[in-house]
Amino acid sequence: MRHRRQGPKLGRSPAHRKATAANIATALLTHGRIQTTEAKARAGRKVAEKAITLAKRNDLHARRQAIALLQDKEVTYRLFDTIGPAFADVSGGYTRVLKLGQRPGDGAPMVLLELSREIDLGDEEE
Repeated sequence: MRHRRQGPKLGRSPAHRKATAANIATALLTHGRIQTTEAKARAGRKVAEKAITLAKRNDLHARRQAIALLQDKEVTYRLFDTIGPAFADVSGGYTRVLKLGQRPGDGAPMVLLELSREIDLGDEEE
């Protein structure tokens, strides 16, 4: 029986959920840390962890899978050049979620989603 086996819907269609998770992961890999809601962070975390695992493999097929997963070539290049080698000796747990409290407008639980290692991403706005 498959009772209670479906994940959070986030108020979106399946394609929109997939795009939201990819966008959250892309933002995380671009900036190193992002502030978002807890549910979106959990969805994006799964995609980001999978992408970093692909970057550790560092072969052509892994690159193509990462481009399909993230849908952004520039972020994928950065992933394979800087982020993947930084996590080469780690077997999982590439991200962390820190709870920040509730958003003032609607009370949604906010979190800080960040990479578990400090990596120089060349991002100017930090």
